[in-house]
Amino acid sequence: MIGIIDYGMGNLHSVSKALERLDYDYFISEDPKKLKEAKGLILPGVGSFRDAMAILKEEQLDEFVIDWAEAGKPLLGICLGMQLLFEESEENGQTKGLNLLPGRVERFPGVTKDGVPYKVPHMGWNRLSFQQPKHPLLEDVEQGHVYFVHSYVVRIKDREALLASANYDGEVPAVVGKNNVLGTQFHPEKSSEIGMSILRNYAAIVEGRKQVNEFVYDLSSD
Repeated sequence: MIGIIDYGMGNLHSVSKALERLDYDYFISEDPKKLKEAKGLILPGVGSFRDAMAILKEEQLDEFVIDWAEAGKPLLGICLGMQLLFEESEENGQTKGLNLLPGRVERFPGVTKDGVPYKVPHMGWNRLSFQQPKHPLLEDVEQGHVYFVHSYVVRIKDREALLASANYDGEVPAVVGKNNVLGTQFHPEKSSEIGMSILRNYAAIVEGRKQVNEFVYDLSSD
């Protein structure tokens, strides 16, 4: 069973509906005692990094999520939820994140190195490029288009943690993960069959049918 963390800033309806379509059991809760009953967690997120971390700390959910991840239990962050997994963000001033993956969240500049302006937020469908196509979260998933909505991008420090990327004024980490800590910058629940395949794989990881801790990363293409 998957627990969806409710801290008031997540797209709970669409995530829960996606799990229903997969016929996978889930529940939504803000209570760490209840969330402990889950086999895996989803940390959704829409809005400000600073506001999200403030709420997580106020509800002591930050410590709960960190302890959960450090215990080796499956965790999937979605959109802002993925960004919260990293060390810090510059959104609305520097804010420390959950520090489960190495990297910093920065705003898209809105202008290329050649001085050409582009739209921020990065919104709409963009194609995935897999760096780790054999990773259990990406097995049998098509390298097609998925749906993004974000103004900030992760500058990832550990190339092993980059599972798939998109291109929007350069590399955009789209799927990240190290062992049991996983994340998608895009919304898998809004990304048609590709997104559903990723959620299906995550459910298999939660159930132990796919093993992430045993995955060997291939950096030969970097």
